[in-house]
Amino acid sequence: MTVRQRTGTAPRPALGSPVDLGPEVTTDQDSFRILLVEDDAGDALLVEELLADTALMHTLVWTQTLTAALAEARRQTPDCVLLDLHLPDAHGIAAIRTLDAACPHTAVVVLTGLAESTAGAQAVANGAQDYLVKGQVTPDLLARVIRYAVHRELADRAAVELRENRLHASENARLERGLLPTPLLNSDRVTATTRYLPGRQRALLGGDFLDVVQTGDGLVHAVIGDVSGHGPDEAALGVSLRITWRALTLAGHRGGELLDLLERVLVAERPRPEMFATATILTLDPAAGTATVHLAGHHEALLCANGTAAEVPSAHGVALGIAPGLRNWKPTGVALPDRGGLLLYTDGLSEGYNGPGDQRLNADGLIDLIERAPDPGVDQLLDHLISTAQTLNAGRHADDLAILHLGWS
Repeated sequence: MTVRQRTGTAPRPALGSPVDLGPEVTTDQDSFRILLVEDDAGDALLVEELLADTALMHTLVWTQTLTAALAEARRQTPDCVLLDLHLPDAHGIAAIRTLDAACPHTAVVVLTGLAESTAGAQAVANGAQDYLVKGQVTPDLLARVIRYAVHRELADRAAVELRENRLHASENARLERGLLPTPLLNSDRVTATTRYLPGRQRALLGGDFLDVVQTGDGLVHAVIGDVSGHGPDEAALGVSLRITWRALTLAGHRGGELLDLLERVLVAERPRPEMFATATILTLDPAAGTATVHLAGHHEALLCANGTAAEVPSAHGVALGIAPGLRNWKPTGVALPDRGGLLLYTDGLSEGYNGPGDQRLNADGLIDLIERAPDPGVDQLLDHLISTAQTLNAGRHADDLAILHLGWS
């Protein structure tokens, strides 16, 4: 980093013109870009002399008006501004506010006169980091005030970023609650176990969504889906589809009619016409030991029982929003064993790489992982699938991931 330190007396500048004071010296760290805004050449020379007597590595630029200072700050943002409160074109607190608006991440240290007993405190209350009284400044004091002012400004900025990150995390949590509601089950014969992971660290949740409800006739209804793309628009659309599915299902809508209504909501709510969603809807009858599956651009579910797994052959239909009004979704009936589970998942689980080569994991790879799972528990199984798939993928493919396991006995 280039730094200027004084080696001799600087020439007196023309009024308002920025002046660099001194030749260049290079240092690796702890250097400061200092902008002095002072209309009195004698006071400016005194500040230059004081800085030269410190061990503070710095670049010093002097201007005599606030207008010139703002122009210099636009050219290169200073770390610290030493600001006189009595300038030809600005006076008092207004100068601080103008400078703070132009350089919100720059530390401001005010220079006051001995007779201005309250001006320094008022300046700090209005945005300055500190103040110095002219005539009572030593080299050590000047260096310490500049260093601390810059560090406090950095700490304030970090605090603001932390607060923004916390708000961001809170928004994510609200989206997640919308995408992953509590299953609405009134029978212990069926259990629902879920997992959800965003595809990238610190990314907004994507559009994967799922839900489970049980109606008064004992039937258990489930949905899992994936809105194309990632980000807040996709997450909001996923929440909208999930809530719509729950409301329509509890109101008695089923099968192709339900998918048609979901598609109409998607088309009405999507912010971009190219957005679409894949989905699987499923109705499980625990008493009869059967399930009915509808696929809308989604892949087949996996039937897990007795330590084995297999895809459930199902009729495929078009994804929601691809061809609005086509309505080509067909039901597929499935006979279920007395004990087992249906695994519904989004492609974030299966589209990753199956090791160092170019082969994808896909359904066959998931089936192999299920059959080699070390622990038969559902929670352990889902965690095993996620951790193993992520290890095999090694970060080469990033996508949101949702899993829904419906088990019965």
